[in-house]
Amino acid sequence: MPLRLLPLIGALVTLGCNGPTFLLPGGALEGETAATPSDWSFAGESGTIQLETNPSEPYSVNLAYTVLNGQFYINAGGTETQWAQHMKADPRVRLRLEGKLYELKAQRVTDGEEILQFAEAWTSQSMFRRDPSYYEEVWLYRLVPR
Repeated sequence: MPLRLLPLIGALVTLGCNGPTFLLPGGALEGETAATPSDWSFAGESGTIQLETNPSEPYSVNLAYTVLNGQFYINAGGTETQWAQHMKADPRVRLRLEGKLYELKAQRVTDGEEILQFAEAWTSQSMFRRDPSYYEEVWLYRLVPR
């Protein structure tokens, strides 16, 4: 490995200590805790957030989100990701949006109609998003107050 890459690798490791960096997961998120809103419409229809799972050993990732009818959704698609496995074991999560932390609970969505409504919104936001309703099993979550 060229020595000129060592500072870059060191910076990435340091950045990842308090949260995710790019596609690399991180640890505990930092920020000011805010009250959980009853309607998430202020966050826009979609965007990117940081999600912390596994409270006993924090694990955080960058994720795309969708707001539908004021509800906040995150989608792992057809794969039970590491963060989805954490939420299965302990649904308590923390979300960081615009520097504020929200303490929430992840509820897995299994209702077919709700998945279809989400899929329509999700796929209309970008041509690169796969329709979750095509998967045999969908790992879709609604984030709600604890």
